[in-house]
Amino acid sequence: MKSLSVLIVSVVLICMAIPLHAQEARPILNQSSYCWDGPRMDQFVEYLKEHTAKTPDDLPPLVAGISPHVDYRDGGRAYYPLFQKISAPEVVLFGVTHRKTREKLGQPQDKLIFDTHADWQGPYSKIRVSPLRGYLQKRLGPKVCMTSDEAHRMDHSIEGLLPFLQHAQKDVRITPILVTAMPFDKMDAVSTQLADALAAYMKENNLTLGKDLFILISADANHYGKDFSNLHFGEGAAAHRKAVAHDRQLVETYLEGPITTAKLRGLSKKLWGQHFKDYGEVVWCGQYTIPFGLLTVDHLVAKLSPGKRLTGRPFLYGDSYTDSRSPLKVPGLGPTSARTLGHWVGYFSAGYYLAE
Repeated sequence: MKSLSVLIVSVVLICMAIPLHAQEARPILNQSSYCWDGPRMDQFVEYLKEHTAKTPDDLPPLVAGISPHVDYRDGGRAYYPLFQKISAPEVVLFGVTHRKTREKLGQPQDKLIFDTHADWQGPYSKIRVSPLRGYLQKRLGPKVCMTSDEAHRMDHSIEGLLPFLQHAQKDVRITPILVTAMPFDKMDAVSTQLADALAAYMKENNLTLGKDLFILISADANHYGKDFSNLHFGEGAAAHRKAVAHDRQLVETYLEGPITTAKLRGLSKKLWGQHFKDYGEVVWCGQYTIPFGLLTVDHLVAKLSPGKRLTGRPFLYGDSYTDSRSPLKVPGLGPTSARTLGHWVGYFSAGYYLAE
């Protein structure tokens, strides 16, 4: 009996040492910007189907995409063209580590942030986290990986994609990863390691990129106005037009057509970053996720499909100042911040496929 009592006490102590939230679903952070009710999400997507241009019928199957994480009421039209083309049962998501999250964590750099939640909340049911998460952490090790449930609970950049993702694939499994600040050469090195690990996992499980596993990158474009200390093009309506045109030019120049390391390096040098003095022109909330995510996919393609080239097709660009004046109304959803010439956000979606 004494040995049994010792065993029971030991088990209790072990259980007490395990964080309880490791077994909980990651809770919803932003209730009003995204749609967390299944039937309402169905209605919203049907509305977008009627009021948003379809993606081209001749578009090859996608292997990766860039999605906004802006409020649905403003940017819903930008989400729709991408997510109607996603059907893979497993998705790796690269999320932005926003300022408040970075500050809370002490400004980490050169790291990928994982969580321990068994699943995340979705509008239809809980969304399971893939075993791929643990596989990647083991392969990459502590020099690359850090774990913080707090970071994932504080940041909305991944959760904003989940209602659209689960609408497209009800039993989807996810691997959520927050990307911290990295200079470009570090991004290239870490993304190469990550691509090696992903390639090994896919080969071991006989998975095809795009069909079985999809790479999804969360990012918004320019954050413009006095509220963001970003007046690169001046103030007022003329500045808004110039900033929007510049966003579109960046997308067309660096994210459309064949994707190369040189293109992604060029984009990185255009994007504002408080960490690296030689970078800076616009304030994109995707300054690290976009180049890091596309570098990862490009390296992965080179390992799995030699001779193929990752190629991009932008779908739709919008901005919150213009779109806030549109007739799109979603019951229960609303904007969470001002939409003025002194405070507006650009966003876009794009799909990536393999070409000869």
